[in-house]
Amino acid sequence: MQATKNPTRRKPLIPARWAPYVFISPFFILFGAFGLFPLVFSVLLSFHQWDPVAGVAGMHWVGFDNFVYALTRDDWLRKAMFNTLWIALVSGIPQHLVALPLAWFLHRGFGRFRNAVTGAYFLPFITSTVAISLVFSSLFSKDFGLVNAAFASLRAVPVLGWLMPGQSIDWSQPGYTKWMISAVVFWRYVGWNTVLYLSAIQTIPTDLLEAAQIDGASPRQRFLHIVLPLLKPMMFFAVTLSLIGNLQLFEEPFILTGGTGGIDQAGKTAAMHMYAVAFMDGDFGTASAIAWLLFVLIAGSTWINKRLLGARA
Repeated sequence: MQATKNPTRRKPLIPARWAPYVFISPFFILFGAFGLFPLVFSVLLSFHQWDPVAGVAGMHWVGFDNFVYALTRDDWLRKAMFNTLWIALVSGIPQHLVALPLAWFLHRGFGRFRNAVTGAYFLPFITSTVAISLVFSSLFSKDFGLVNAAFASLRAVPVLGWLMPGQSIDWSQPGYTKWMISAVVFWRYVGWNTVLYLSAIQTIPTDLLEAAQIDGASPRQRFLHIVLPLLKPMMFFAVTLSLIGNLQLFEEPFILTGGTGGIDQAGKTAAMHMYAVAFMDGDFGTASAIAWLLFVLIAGSTWINKRLLGARA
């Protein structure tokens, strides 16, 4: 009989000890190229004056001049910061004041239709921002918008008529632009926060709620004294996301104001101003400085939120 030969094992192309690093290397390569490098470059750029046409050789060191200019001489940045904080508060606080009881209401009702109703509330969050902004631009039109049409109809109601404006509102005017943007932001994100709070409520042990119900606690008492205290960690998480998102707000005001910020820049946010400084004025150094100032504002707001909610979460 002819003896069978054992097949020789081929030597692997990659040594076994290096294989895990090779397999995860694409992530680090992409992160380094599109994440870490832009981050480091923006830090360097904030201390330089740079003409992109001249390439890297056109970078000139100016130290903290970009930061000094942004903080002391850029009047439009101060206005944009005010608009950003205004919209963040007016659209952000009502989101959570509505989402909390709404999540509790969804948890207690609708039965087998709960998931469908929750999905309907979540739908605005996954809808294209451009589509939402275009629809709301039509809704807030002065002459043909449904909002002004609704106000006109309610003016005929004896009880509500005195509360309605006497004529059609021009939402592009400075006094109304921020209200329009805040309404769009509120409508888009209230469903997202509702889903967050609903998921947290569903993790609360039913024994606690059933025991409180047996002891005679009303749904309102159960919500205030059991559900709310146990939702503190989720409240901290949701408010933090709202702070980060609202302070970086760009798409909604950009589309609603046609990219200009509106009359007297009433709807221009800090992110819009940073975009204008970089890509319209060509001052990438100052734009990078504004970006890092905005980062400090976001970090500071998050720290304050942690002191208020995180310490008790």
